[in-house]
Amino acid sequence: MNEKLLRIYLQDHHAGSTTGLELARRAHGANKGNEYGEALAKVVDEIAADRKALESIMDDLGVEADKIKDLGAWTIEKAGRLKLNGQITGYSPLSRVVELEGLMTGITGKIGLWAALLQIAPKEPRLDAARLERLRERGESQRATVEELRERAAREAFSG
Repeated sequence: MNEKLLRIYLQDHHAGSTTGLELARRAHGANKGNEYGEALAKVVDEIAADRKALESIMDDLGVEADKIKDLGAWTIEKAGRLKLNGQITGYSPLSRVVELEGLMTGITGKIGLWAALLQIAPKEPRLDAARLERLRERGESQRATVEELRERAAREAFSG
């Protein structure tokens, strides 16, 4: 196993989880009190749990998070809030679509992480294949939920 490349890969995914969790929290906060907010509350909780699972796996493998990458990811997510959304102030239907698409991208990447770790689990005793499979399945469920929300948001935003 190439420990160096695995370390970089895990650190990159940890930084990505920083962005993803912040984005999920923002989308949930902007949609509290509506149907989107209810569904996103569960997604936020699961993404936070997935981040903790990643940190546990990193600990098991002796990999520390890269604080500079994490800070950069956090900063990028905050800067992403400055994107024009068709309104001078406030949250717009376009904001919801773009945020949900961002979550889709992050969740898809996370599913790839779990799948990649599953590939090396048979030869790496510090990895629990059954746990990785459960994480992958939860990611697939998150992706299905967010995709459904994204489709509805796009219909609402673009159908006038």
